[in-house]
Amino acid sequence: MANTDHMMDMAGDLLNGWSIEVMPRTAAKVPDFRALLPAGTRVYIAHIDGTPIEEMVDTARRLHGEGFAVMPHFPARSIPDLATLKDWIDRYRSEAGVDQALVLAGGIPKPAGAFESSIDLLQTGAFQDAGFTRLHVAGHPEGNRDIDADGGNTQTDAALRWKTQYARDTGVDMAIITQFAFEGQPVFDWIARLRAQDITLPVHVGLAGPAKLQTLIKFAIACGVGPSLNVLKKRARDLSKLLVPYTPDQMLQELRDAHASQPANTPDQVHFFPLGGIKACAEWAQQQNAGRLRRVVG
Repeated sequence: MANTDHMMDMAGDLLNGWSIEVMPRTAAKVPDFRALLPAGTRVYIAHIDGTPIEEMVDTARRLHGEGFAVMPHFPARSIPDLATLKDWIDRYRSEAGVDQALVLAGGIPKPAGAFESSIDLLQTGAFQDAGFTRLHVAGHPEGNRDIDADGGNTQTDAALRWKTQYARDTGVDMAIITQFAFEGQPVFDWIARLRAQDITLPVHVGLAGPAKLQTLIKFAIACGVGPSLNVLKKRARDLSKLLVPYTPDQMLQELRDAHASQPANTPDQVHFFPLGGIKACAEWAQQQNAGRLRRVVG
């Protein structure tokens, strides 16, 4: 099996080691994640504002017990103070065996307390003190107007430069997890710009899992997806495609093609946002990997 995995890596299969995101309320509907996900899959637990920490920790404990690498969200703007941050970290660590986190600003406009950004959380040193060994941060290939109101990238790039140096100084394993996109070129251009600034953190590109087109457009607008949203709008004008669920086949193929022609500007891994359901997303990803394996060894 190790030889097969190596052959797939050499073939540039970005689906190797894919990760996925769940929420406590959707996770509760899955009887056993081991029936859906490959062993050891990294599962991010989204922290929607207002979700009790008890539900988050319970979900993390369950996933850890089923053999998955668990990465809960820590949204800075939802955490009122340092004591709460340390309490959350301690509970994840002691009750659920968690030693990794996605550290981000969060989606609410007004901070609940002293923390406004992921940098604010990282500067506390609380994650290192608790023995967290892997910390991921957010990336926005198509911009983030919550940070750069003018639509540019000055502040977001500066933040990623800071985090790159932070990772070098602390030795923590860090990667950038991106917002989902529907077109490859904006992602490639963004990675090229990061690399030109010596931002060397691995990039895990977000992909929207299979879902109804109307569902994707709704989430894309709500999440501030940029120019690549036009891919969905164009698809929506084709009535023959409007009734067929979207799958990220085209985006994945663009990533694979670019990996062969410009590997320095392509992501290192894929992360799924299962907007159309965890089961549909996991089955699609595993089918893609199975098909890739047949082509490589056949």
